[in-house]
Amino acid sequence: MSESTTQAEVLHTTAGDFPLHEYRLGLGGRTWSILHSESVLSREDEAHFLMELKERLPYGVVLWPAAIALAHEIAARAEEFRGKRVLELGAGTGLPGIVAASFGARVVQTDKQEMAMSVCRRNVQRNGVGSIEHRLVDWVDWQDDARYDWIIGSDILYGGTMHPHLRGIFEGNLAPGGRILLSDPFRATSLTLLEALEADGWKIAMTKWTIGRDDTPRPLGLFDLAPPA
Repeated sequence: MSESTTQAEVLHTTAGDFPLHEYRLGLGGRTWSILHSESVLSREDEAHFLMELKERLPYGVVLWPAAIALAHEIAARAEEFRGKRVLELGAGTGLPGIVAASFGARVVQTDKQEMAMSVCRRNVQRNGVGSIEHRLVDWVDWQDDARYDWIIGSDILYGGTMHPHLRGIFEGNLAPGGRILLSDPFRATSLTLLEALEADGWKIAMTKWTIGRDDTPRPLGLFDLAPPA
């Protein structure tokens, strides 16, 4: 995997114009190209973004390490996604859903931010993936009643006030026999929801990934959730 600082395109916002950089993920002889405004791979990058940029750029146009880890996990389990219906929550730049669709999944990518969804659509076109639908949605006013074989999300559990709404989506939109795959940098708020789900009978398996630069690796958890029997 590699990142280029070549300015491929420009993101026009009310706060100014921001160059979009290219990130390339290569796995198993395949390569995906993702545009993003900033890469937040280390804790230092995250602190800089939260202090300097979050008022000007939405979270979703930034490339987060959890998205890279989730994309790796999906690629490693490609056969489990082939032909399946997948719901991606908080899609942002869209990397995990694009990887899933590349392996034959039928993906619905959702996000609350129009700017993020715009970048996500560009990335889908950039990678020549046709089996993706895009929806601008709010978890608080969730209208989708479809069932999905997989629900995926990268670093989406950080807001404690959103946990009841996410639980409603998990419980209402997961198809019988379906599973949820979430990546998270072990945020305390995120673990609170995972522990609550486990206490209510959800089965949770974890795989650990490390993403980032060689001098500042970031540990991440990949959590595979199965609902109570």
